[in-house]
Amino acid sequence: MGSMPHLFAPLTLRELTFPNRIFVSPMCQYSSDDGLANPWHLVHLGSRAVGGAALVMTEATAVTPEGRISPQDLGLWSDAHAEALAPAIAFIKQQGRIPGMQLAHAGRKGSTHRPWSGHGEVAPSEGGWTPVGPDSHAFAPNYPVPEALDLAGVASIVAAFRAAARRARAIGIEVAEVHAAHGYLLHEFLSPLSNSRVDAYGGSFENRVRLCLEVVDAVRTEWPESLPVFVRISATDWVEGGWDIEQSIALARLLSAHGVDLVDCSTGGNVAKASIPVGPGYQVPFAERIRREAGIATGAVGMITTPQQANAIIESGQADCVLLARELLRDPYWPLHAAEALGHAANWPAQYLRAAPAGAVSR
Repeated sequence: MGSMPHLFAPLTLRELTFPNRIFVSPMCQYSSDDGLANPWHLVHLGSRAVGGAALVMTEATAVTPEGRISPQDLGLWSDAHAEALAPAIAFIKQQGRIPGMQLAHAGRKGSTHRPWSGHGEVAPSEGGWTPVGPDSHAFAPNYPVPEALDLAGVASIVAAFRAAARRARAIGIEVAEVHAAHGYLLHEFLSPLSNSRVDAYGGSFENRVRLCLEVVDAVRTEWPESLPVFVRISATDWVEGGWDIEQSIALARLLSAHGVDLVDCSTGGNVAKASIPVGPGYQVPFAERIRREAGIATGAVGMITTPQQANAIIESGQADCVLLARELLRDPYWPLHAAEALGHAANWPAQYLRAAPAGAVSR
């Protein structure tokens, strides 16, 4: 064995140390009943913890019933939701991994079908609802028309994020991530393409970022100073005149000042027909620029598939961690296999050690 690969070097944020730089990206499972976790979530999250990822993040977890993307999304708007998810969180910690939660509100993209059940709006008669947004413009023709939030509604969103953060911490979540990406509610407020408000939450950059910062402040208030808060953003709308990398860098500086420890850098999702140049690592340059120009830790996402590619991202300083999604669906044990590929002695679960490569150790 040579020197430790950068992908497996520990990362410390505040007082929390991640044993490696491989994080499980939030991935919707569309498998809840009334927002409640069930055995599917225990197995899905638990298998990624067994597989060796340092941080195991829940899917986008709605802070209100209307904040779900689909009627089958996970939620955390009551103590019952927290209790249902608690066994999965406990299992993650038992494996020596760190449990995280992405707190989310779908905004105008809510009340839609899960991918294998259809497309577009789920009508109220079929279990859907009227979603909310910064204004009353729908995401796409087959999406529901949202109800524009008034000031009281905006305040209720902030309060819902705060309450969800409190519940998350009570069941042992150690990393809270605020979802401000992919065309969901906070991203809708950020982008001038989806926010036509003329009050304190619309118009100027300072007004459009206001809700995102208020939510971050609410979550940070409930989160211990010793534990980190992340924010996922879409660094660009990929459309001229929309949210872009320059605004993302400016927001990242503000997020850092408001107690955020890492920006999880994705892109897109706010414009239905945006032209996105998808390819291996296509979003990594955004993480690199934000890390360099805003002076904050970043996570890289998007078509990161090989151990060598992931290690190079960390080694070259483009990001502080990688967040994998589809690759971890294909192979929950990708971190263990990546360690072998990079010549590192991974910590295999004792129950699986007899199948491990030479040089692996038990955890």
